[in-house]
Amino acid sequence: MKQTEPDFWVLEYVTITRDPRTDLVVAVGGTERAADILQRTGSFLSAPGPRGDYHRLPHGLPVEQQRLKATATSHALLAAGHSVYLDPALNMLVVPDGEREAALRYLAGLAERAATATTGSEVAEVLTEVAAPVQGLLPLVREVVVRVWIAADDFQEAAPLGKTDPLARLGSTAASMSEAARAILHARNHAARSGQRPATASPPPAGRARPAESRRR
Repeated sequence: MKQTEPDFWVLEYVTITRDPRTDLVVAVGGTERAADILQRTGSFLSAPGPRGDYHRLPHGLPVEQQRLKATATSHALLAAGHSVYLDPALNMLVVPDGEREAALRYLAGLAERAATATTGSEVAEVLTEVAAPVQGLLPLVREVVVRVWIAADDFQEAAPLGKTDPLARLGSTAASMSEAARAILHARNHAARSGQRPATASPPPAGRARPAESRRR
């Protein structure tokens, strides 16, 4: 008996992914019914493309909003009977290495907050996240280094005579991290007492320039 290919509608398939060139979340494929769901549920916008219209999320949308809208839209499409491929990086429910991705986004968010800070208190808030004694990033990393140092002591071999064992130096590295955390907290306290970033002084109007020395009486 001759086998035949299954009969299905290619246009029913929708692919939602992030374009690596523009970082825009785009949706390709689907019928007019799918387009309606994309626009109503995910706020996708219709855009012309070289191979026909496609949909994309608006420019400048935060990553978390992109993931939220992409995930919600994919489930709405599935509920309506469409076949959907959702980029795993956009899936808020099942993301490989989700904890690591969340940590990277958290660090990127801290860097953004530091870059846009306009007051000393905003700077102090970022430094607190970095060096707070219990939940600060630096003390937590120091704890990891200390545990690795302890674990490595069970299987490391003695270093050759006259050479320093790199693993043995982890203890002094952890101590340096503690000192760095104290220095950052000291800077945090100083920043908290600071005011707002001074505004850039504007040059005087051209018509009110100070007369040249040669014009003085």
